[in-house]
Amino acid sequence: MELLIPDWTDIPANVGALSTLRSGGVSRGAYDDGHGGGGLNLGVHVQDDLTHVQRNRALLRSILPAEPAWLTQVHGVNVADAAQVRGAPDADACIATEAGAVCVMMTADCLPVLLCDASGSVVGAAHAGWRGLAGGVLEKTVAAMRGRGAGEIIAWLGPAIGPQQFEVGQDVLEAFAAHDVASRSAFAAIAGREGKYLADIYQLARRRLAQAGVSRVAGGGLCTVSDSRFYSYRRDKQTGRMASLIWLR
Repeated sequence: MELLIPDWTDIPANVGALSTLRSGGVSRGAYDDGHGGGGLNLGVHVQDDLTHVQRNRALLRSILPAEPAWLTQVHGVNVADAAQVRGAPDADACIATEAGAVCVMMTADCLPVLLCDASGSVVGAAHAGWRGLAGGVLEKTVAAMRGRGAGEIIAWLGPAIGPQQFEVGQDVLEAFAAHDVASRSAFAAIAGREGKYLADIYQLARRRLAQAGVSRVAGGGLCTVSDSRFYSYRRDKQTGRMASLIWLR
């Protein structure tokens, strides 16, 4: 498997984290690696052959301390405890305080955010599509981590749809401006198309994290739409899902 390792510094030695890419699995067709080879689709809900998905998940599991706490992501703000997840509950964030419990978020354009505290006692992951981001999923995740004793929190922004590709309508702009009027700076009007904007999801996430007291933020800048190493729903419609994972050793 080709893996993406978060480019954050000064992370506690007992924190493990990674993101998968499109290649290195057994999925075919719309779920392949983009070059006719096997794709590492990890989503069971995208009409891929379930046998292939399970083989892909087994490949991923072989490099992890435990089976990831797979969730049913619904673009909401619920936060699960990875050590207590059973049967893929509805949640769009996950935290862990027990060594070996693996938090996981699946994406194919939405923003995955991995978090840990500077002492290495709590980790978390969040699925920050625009609805969840506007609804406060990052703030909920940070609050849940602090509720379990987290001190200073560090975040990493994984691969997501980039600011030159993320076309949105007035409703999305207003959803963020209603919470933070200054977030309008993350939207660039598209010339000749009234009510249409290019949104910078990385800037929006950094603003929400800053408001939650998280100033140490790394990552950002990898566009899933323009980089064929990644699955992208916006680009391909029928496609697979990647995973971003974090755990305590």
